Amino acid sequence: MQQITGFVTALALVLLPGAPASAASFFFSTGNPDGRLGALTRPANSGIQTEAADDFVLTEATVINRATIIGIIRPLGTPLTNITQAEVEVYHVFPLDSDLTRCLDNVVTCSTVNVPTRMNSPADVEIDAATRDSSDGTLSFAPRVLMGSFTVANTVVNGINKKPAQTTGGEGAATGEEVEISITFTPPLLLPAGHYFFRPEVLVTGGDFLYVSAPRPIVAPGTPFPVGTTDLQAWIRNDNLLPDWLRIGTDIIGGTTFNLTLALRGETIPEAGTPGQPNCHGTTVSALAQQFQGLADAAEALGFSSVGALQHVIDLFCEP
Repeated sequence: MQQITGFVTALALVLLPGAPASAASFFFSTGNPDGRLGALTRPANSGIQTEAADDFVLTEATVINRATIIGIIRPLGTPLTNITQAEVEVYHVFPLDSDLTRCLDNVVTCSTVNVPTRMNSPADVEIDAATRDSSDGTLSFAPRVLMGSFTVANTVVNGINKKPAQTTGGEGAATGEEVEISITFTPPLLLPAGHYFFRPEVLVTGGDFLYVSAPRPIVAPGTPFPVGTTDLQAWIRNDNLLPDWLRIGTDIIGGTTFNLTLALRGETIPEAGTPGQPNCHGTTVSALAQQFQGLADAAEALGFSSVGALQHVIDLFCEP
């Protein structure tokens, strides 16, 4: 399997000697594509919205300013200029941000839940403060072709069905151009320690973006999950399934699990305040000023357009 040098190079860059001692670089990757699966991810303005998500863990407050995803665009030969929009949402893990008056799991009398289980899925709704979209200028992206032709062994595109018809086995192999999309958040995300799901959507005019799988469990050059945490499998949903999610491997394909190809980069803020606490904003500002020798330097180093933009994201971070 060809190694995706961009992921490995990014890891090397964050480990270069000579970085300031106060800097605490964050890097997470699920590794290189394994060719097993392509899962549709598509915004609402191109048909039925379809969301595919995989998880990551933050052990302390972290600014995430860049991300990388890999997928195939089809039909084969679709030009990169047809990739016209990218959007990212971040979700807590269920049961946070979810309607708990609905059934927690599959029981005979449960008619309000569309899936076999909600446990360990993404939440019903996204974290508003962590949504970024190229259409409103809060995200920029740059695609590049990695391979002119790349085949995944199975796909999930339209077969996203409510229980009990959820297990379709997938929709078969697909071939397209293997594309890496580098994403810059403007402004960056600031998230407290926690377990999250990362959900990108990509609009391809006249085609589809299939988010490709990575090995599960994670192998080199991927980043192992922190000790004591669990790497959850990839989930998917479309408009017909909302607000529920299906496990791509366990529920739809059957008998297997998947990760999706994801890399995240940024800086940890070890002394940040606690969201919901009265002193959160002041503590976080103080921590950033100390870590970067000034708030203006912090804004510049982390990728914020101004101190005001950084202050606004801190306000959102500190909301309970």
